Amino acid sequence: MKRLVTAVKRAAPWAAQNADGAIALTLAIVVGVMGIMPGEMFGPKGDDVQRQVISAATLVILALVATALLRDRVRQAPVERTITSGALAQLPERLQRLDQLESLVEGTRKALDELQLVRVLGNRQEIGEALAAARKDTTRWSFKGGTGTYLRAVTLPECVAASRKVRRHLTITVEIVDPTNEEVCEAYAHYRRSLSDLPDGTGERWTTDRARKESYATILAAFWHRQRYGLLDISVGLSHTMTTFRWDLSATRLIMTVEDPNRAMSALAGTFYYENCDSELRLSLEQARRVPIERYKAVPLSDEPTVEEVEELFRRIELPLPKAYTEHDIVDVTRKALQAKDPYGP
Repeated sequence: MKRLVTAVKRAAPWAAQNADGAIALTLAIVVGVMGIMPGEMFGPKGDDVQRQVISAATLVILALVATALLRDRVRQAPVERTITSGALAQLPERLQRLDQLESLVEGTRKALDELQLVRVLGNRQEIGEALAAARKDTTRWSFKGGTGTYLRAVTLPECVAASRKVRRHLTITVEIVDPTNEEVCEAYAHYRRSLSDLPDGTGERWTTDRARKESYATILAAFWHRQRYGLLDISVGLSHTMTTFRWDLSATRLIMTVEDPNRAMSALAGTFYYENCDSELRLSLEQARRVPIERYKAVPLSDEPTVEEVEELFRRIELPLPKAYTEHDIVDVTRKALQAKDPYGP
């Protein structure tokens, strides 16, 4: 009995909230029971009475069911309005915010990926390996720096040799200090001496005269290689300002070095840093004084150019050598051009 009372108490709140449904359920049970009872139990005309009671009860049940449905619909209307006017109305804005968030996440991920591809190289071996990897199978090279000593000693001859081996087109752009501008040559030499007054990897100290000769040598090397490899397109620009950085950019990577032979930075092609440095080098070259490389046929250079050939070449391209230069100075320029010593070598 106690369990029954407890069950009734638990069911009472539900029955109160759903009275029409509870009554309909009760009537349905009663009608179902009356339907299976014999008609004689309702008197002489038990069958008629039974049918009438069942029909009347069925109508009542249908009415209660309809009432329950209408009541539920009335209850759901505010919820539907809330959903329609609230969440659904804000859905386009929320989707837009989601798209913005996805774009932000994608941009952040890409930026982090690119940062991971900018590496600091911490010793000579790493720098040498990076430069070698940049030269491998490249079809282009852009250099900007002081006088191009390493370019003459390693980059230019090795890139030309590799391209000639497979008959591949090669494009090289070079920007160095203007050898006819004494001020910029002195500024560059003074900067190099301020870092170290000792001889560098070539065994020489930096002076204004050396800076001038090194730049003349790079120009001479450009003409010499252009005459010997028909698939080489080379451009040389002369700058009236010096830079403390050296950029070497190939088709696959960028290596930016400084005077410290154990420090450099490398970035792979396609990264933000690489693309912007590429644009910087192009724009800088456009502003530099251009050497007329197209006149490379004007003065044929021997395998070991003579003093007369070198003098005539610089005269023809309107970059005459200083009048104070002796035969020894011109031989020195020629040696630097074609037998340059790797400043970072052993």
